Amino acid sequence: MKVLFIGDIVGRAGRSTLKEGLPKITERVKTDFIVANAENAAGGVGITEDIAKELFSMGIDVLTSGNHIWDKKEAIQYITRENRLLRPANYPEGVPGYGSFVTKISSGEKIAVLNVSGRVFMGQMDCPFQVAKREVAKLKTETNIIIIDFHGEATSEKSAFGWLFDGEVTAVIGTHTHVQTADEKILPKGTAFITDVGMTGPVDSVIGVIKEQVIERFLTHMPKRFEPAKGPAMLSAVVIDIDSKTGRANGIQRLQLGFS
Repeated sequence: MKVLFIGDIVGRAGRSTLKEGLPKITERVKTDFIVANAENAAGGVGITEDIAKELFSMGIDVLTSGNHIWDKKEAIQYITRENRLLRPANYPEGVPGYGSFVTKISSGEKIAVLNVSGRVFMGQMDCPFQVAKREVAKLKTETNIIIIDFHGEATSEKSAFGWLFDGEVTAVIGTHTHVQTADEKILPKGTAFITDVGMTGPVDSVIGVIKEQVIERFLTHMPKRFEPAKGPAMLSAVVIDIDSKTGRANGIQRLQLGFS
C-alpha cells in the first residue's frame, strides 16, 4: 500500500499547484490513499466548505489541520458535518469536529488518520502524547495502519513523539513549519517519520506569505496583516510504502516539485 501525504496547502497558489501536480504524482506513484494538511488553504489561514470540497474533488481522501482550523468561522459548522476534515484530537473536550478518521480503501484494508497538535511554541492544548496514546489504542481495535499528522513547531517535540510511537503506528508526519526537512526515516520498530513534510504553496515567499510583509514585521515589530504570496509554487509531500499486513512502513520518500 502507498499513502501520499501532502504538506500544508497555502492559499490559491497552493491549491492551483495541487490541481496541476497531483495527477502527475499519482500517475507516477500509484497511491492508494491521499492525506493533505489544509489549515492554510483559504487565503493563507483557515479553510472553508467550498475549498474543502474543491480539495476532496481532486482525489484527496482526508484533510488534516492545526492551529488555524477555526480562522474561517464557517469551518466551525462544516467540520461538524464532514468527518473527513480533521482538527487536532487534543483540543479540549466539547470542541466540535473529529480528531481521527477510519475508512476502508478499495483493496479492502482499513486505514486510520489521527491529527494532533504540539504545545511547544503553540497554543495551550491537552497533552498530545497522552491524548494520542488513548486515541491510538482505540484505532488499533479497527486497524493496524495508522497515519498521524503531528502539527507542531518544535523539532524536539515532534522527534520525541515519533520515538514514543515507533512500532505503535505506521507513520508520524510533521506539519506546520512549511519547511520540508531532510530527516525522513524508518524508525527501528517500523514507523515512518519526518519532522516536517513542508509546504504546498508559493516559492517566492516567507513560508507562503508575501515576503515584504514579513520582513517589515521583523524590522518594525508593528502589527501587519499577512497575505499569501502569488507566483510559482512548489508541491511538498512524502510517499509512505506500507506493509498492509503488519501496518509497518517499508519506506518513506520525500517529494518536492516546482510549478510555474
